[in-house]
Amino acid sequence: MEWKYLLSPKRSGMYTNSGNNKKKSMDLRSEFEKDYHRIIGSASFRRLQDKTQVFPLDKSDFIRTRLTHSLEVSSLAKSLGQNISNSIMLNIKDESFTYEMKDDVCNILQCAGLIHDIGNPPFGHFGEEAIRNWFSLHLEELKMPDGTSVEGMLTEPMKQDFYHFEGNSQALRLVAKLHFLVNENGMNLTYGLLNTIIKYPGSSLEINPHSGNCKDKKMGYFQSEKELYEDIAQTCHTKGLRHPLTFILEAADDIAYRTADIEDAFKKGCFNYDTLLKELRKYVQDTYPVQILEHQYEKAVKMNIDNPELYAVQNWMIRLQGYLIYSATESFTNHYQEIMMGSYPQDLFTGTDSEMVMKALGKIAYDYAFTSMPILKLEIAADTMLTYLLDKMVPAAIQYDSGQTMGMMERKMLKLISENYIQIYHFHAKGESETKRLYLRMMLVTDYISGMTDSFAKNLYQEMNGITS
Repeated sequence: MEWKYLLSPKRSGMYTNSGNNKKKSMDLRSEFEKDYHRIIGSASFRRLQDKTQVFPLDKSDFIRTRLTHSLEVSSLAKSLGQNISNSIMLNIKDESFTYEMKDDVCNILQCAGLIHDIGNPPFGHFGEEAIRNWFSLHLEELKMPDGTSVEGMLTEPMKQDFYHFEGNSQALRLVAKLHFLVNENGMNLTYGLLNTIIKYPGSSLEINPHSGNCKDKKMGYFQSEKELYEDIAQTCHTKGLRHPLTFILEAADDIAYRTADIEDAFKKGCFNYDTLLKELRKYVQDTYPVQILEHQYEKAVKMNIDNPELYAVQNWMIRLQGYLIYSATESFTNHYQEIMMGSYPQDLFTGTDSEMVMKALGKIAYDYAFTSMPILKLEIAADTMLTYLLDKMVPAAIQYDSGQTMGMMERKMLKLISENYIQIYHFHAKGESETKRLYLRMMLVTDYISGMTDSFAKNLYQEMNGITS
């Protein structure tokens, strides 16, 4: 892979200009800087403020949402981009990587951090699981109005898209199609950016979690975006390969959520300082991260801080992030040739001194927060809500635009879906086969549900069931 292709400013469609060349010449932003402003101004980005990171429907103002998480990932990704770009120029001495490319790399990563979770449904990753589970249980039971099996009409890739529904794939679909701003190309973001957010460069038929290569763990695009993916991959010369910046984005995401999950769980009272220290020692013994945590606590005590435990954990997180940034930078540098050839199969922390630290953080968060009683209760409630919505909306979408008469309740259900999504459906369904149109109608439902915030999903469920707060 070559940077001159990887950092492609190409877009699917160009927004028409009024012809005022003077105005055009006064816009000194790069194409990737324009991407940033399109993202920041979008409704989908704003909706992340009411989507779960770890604790669904939490009323505390200090607990992270998808919005604050995405801002943190964006910041960390840009910092990593700066460090790694310098390393490419000064240490690796890749002459094909120019100084101007450093700005492009940082801008792409900053934008990628903002939208990497933008396709996630309500209630965190559990929302994805609930959607996948619903289709695995009910797809074979669904019928067309004339009694024809829905499963029998869909192609295998289409069925697998629903069985393996993935927020990463929904992110590409959302930014590339579901924002009908000026034309059918959504936010119309650059290919260099879109390629960066495609963590898994394969379809639902190419998933192979046992291959040993991280790019095969999940799917990266739905069949509805297959042509777009192929155009992106051809333009960036990345067909079937991970974009190098994807490794950096993934590392930023890992650093952000591993450290944030610990801080949020600590603030929620899932564990105290002594438990955190004990658990860390269990996994990483008396290493630098443990020493830093102890040092911060001792410092707080000497300074007579009112809450030395909170002070220690919060300041430890800042220093730990710096440690992990250095580790990821060193790993990218060490594996640069493999990454550029598309043959590097792991994340940037594998085989480094920080690998066990990352695993320890994940294990502690899982044991003390993710399996806690409040989280389990909220996940059960979330499953009830999403299952109900899918029960009602998927059969309605199947009947819609099928040439058959819709039932009264099915018509009402379809009225709930955004007119914007209906318009996008008709645009892409025009002239297509009944199979493709059926697939897109079912996608209407996953689009609608994925766009919901936690509160909207909860309120809609309650309203549809006559439940008053």
